[in-house]
Amino acid sequence: MKLLKMRYITVLLAALFFANLSFAEGKGGKSNDKVNWMTWDEVQTAMKKEPKKVWVDVYTDWCGWCKVMDKKTFSNPDVVKYMNENFYAVKFNAEGQEDIMFLGKTYGFAPEYRANQLAAELMGGQMSYPTFIFMDEHFQNAVRVPGYQNVPQIEVIFNFLMSGSHKKKMSVDEYAKTFKGTWKEEAGKGGGAVGH
Repeated sequence: MKLLKMRYITVLLAALFFANLSFAEGKGGKSNDKVNWMTWDEVQTAMKKEPKKVWVDVYTDWCGWCKVMDKKTFSNPDVVKYMNENFYAVKFNAEGQEDIMFLGKTYGFAPEYRANQLAAELMGGQMSYPTFIFMDEHFQNAVRVPGYQNVPQIEVIFNFLMSGSHKKKMSVDEYAKTFKGTWKEEAGKGGGAVGH
């Protein structure tokens, strides 16, 4: 009887352990298999608690390459893991009509750009989609990365930016010559060339 009771307790404890582990990995609803995209309000709040670098995906609803990035690049497990660990990621519809409060300033829709003023400012008025903006932990030193990026290309770009090589006046092409990447496109999700 005592042995049966101990087995029951062991099985119960094991079940509780694995259930708790599954919940902890999911972090109460945050999935580890998707990029944890945030709004501008969410990233500004999170930055006050724990500063991190910021990756902004500037897209539009009509942008075909933006949809390909979502389907092929931003769904890749290596990309998802890296982004969730290293960045606050913002999904920013450049043509959104709502005002955005960012760093104490309100940005509205700018008809001359057919986009939000913040998108135009971050992109230096070069309105091409997708464009990615990389910023430091103080929302400073913005670096623009225009065009579609497949999985191996974005691995190079992430490492180029995170290593600070862009501050050394090195080009991403120079960096790529010595970088040994490990990320691959998933089967059936082949990439394309850099560009629009």
